[in-house]
Amino acid sequence: MNRKAFREAIKPGWHYFGRKMDTADFEWAMWFSSFRNFIIFALSGHVLFAKVCSMIVPQHRSVVYMLYGMLAVLGTMGTSYLMIILTHCLVLYSVSLAKQKWLCFAAGLCSLASFKLEPFSMWQNGFVTGTFDLQDVLFYGGSGFTVMRCMSLALENCERQEGIYSIVDLLKYNFYLPFFFFGPVMTFDRFHAQVATSELRRKENEMWSIRVQALVHLGVIAAVDVFFHFFYILTLPSDLKFVSRLSDWALAGLAYSNLVYDWVKAAVMFGVINTISKLDHLDPPKPPKCITMLYVFAETFPTPAKTIATAPPRYVYDHIGEDHNNIVKELLATVSTFAITTLWLGPCEIVYIWSVCNCFGLNFELWVQKFFQRAPFASMEASMPEAMSRRIRGIFGAANFWAIILYNILALNSLDFALLVAKRIILTGFPTSTLSIWFITYCGVQLIKERERLQAIEEEKGDKEKTE
Repeated sequence: MNRKAFREAIKPGWHYFGRKMDTADFEWAMWFSSFRNFIIFALSGHVLFAKVCSMIVPQHRSVVYMLYGMLAVLGTMGTSYLMIILTHCLVLYSVSLAKQKWLCFAAGLCSLASFKLEPFSMWQNGFVTGTFDLQDVLFYGGSGFTVMRCMSLALENCERQEGIYSIVDLLKYNFYLPFFFFGPVMTFDRFHAQVATSELRRKENEMWSIRVQALVHLGVIAAVDVFFHFFYILTLPSDLKFVSRLSDWALAGLAYSNLVYDWVKAAVMFGVINTISKLDHLDPPKPPKCITMLYVFAETFPTPAKTIATAPPRYVYDHIGEDHNNIVKELLATVSTFAITTLWLGPCEIVYIWSVCNCFGLNFELWVQKFFQRAPFASMEASMPEAMSRRIRGIFGAANFWAIILYNILALNSLDFALLVAKRIILTGFPTSTLSIWFITYCGVQLIKERERLQAIEEEKGDKEKTE
């Protein structure tokens, strides 16, 4: 075992239990240790001011959100960073006045590139005064999401038939604190419509649901902390000599666990932010679908780019791909979307590989679907019982499930670890490990498909009752 790698990633944790903690995930360790009190203070202040404002002057609550958000950004990152953000907002808003979509896209991508490509990125980062552990994360998170939000308003300006949205509308949208640093990106039209509502009413049992959701996320945070003291799944993949001695099943489980953890982290981040936004009477985007429930590449999007959420799908992926049933349009849509996602994540070798693999997965899935829609396969499936059709699709779904895992752990861990897992599961583990893992995954996919079938039946019944 590479003790040096473990020594760097395992830090003192529960001294009274004698357990050390896996701190390989820098962001999680900072959020819930060093910066925990600051995050709680900032978000609690937002909730308090938002509640008071909603009770006294609900028609001006968006202004209060904006002012509090700007003060929080100013206090956290300094005057220079706030000026940089305001400058980008002003430039992109000015471009939106031309009401040309191609110009808005070009300006937005150039603005995003200035934060992701050298030497422009380093030059802008140099304006931020002081240094602290999360500075880079907050800098690139806040600036990246700012560009996405500006592009959203710019494109909505292009769609608007009469008049334009004001620069104040953009600032209200951009400086809503819960979304500012870590997203998600709620498209401007939805945000604007929801914060403009002065009649604030709760649905039946909505507050109960919000309380339960908050408690669940607190429980998940505690559970992950416990998990980090007993299972070092994030540190283990860094020692290839050690993991190469694991059994095929253990290696597959380690890869799967890393992806599940990444989903849990995203779900917690989305969940905490979404809970606060629901207190503000907003309807935020839904969190990414659980990785265990994903066996189709089309459903993983936008999960790979978790925090970008609804921006690229609506304005790029869905716009170009339309109904996602045409091979050429789907290819153009996925290439365009992953090109933007690559720029968003920061161009580098591992991001290029990740983007190409996931882009290929989305398109290959459509190619296979189109192939089996041709004769004689279409007529053969039509003559089959529905259960048999689901079983056959489940076999392909199981293979897809592991393709999704392999394509994404190379970004979460390393390319070498992903290649090791693929080699052991597909080549050296064949046929025993390969077929047994495939069979277990197939059983899981069948359970998921059955659950989805029952949900579809319930939704159909509900729709019929509403129409009656």
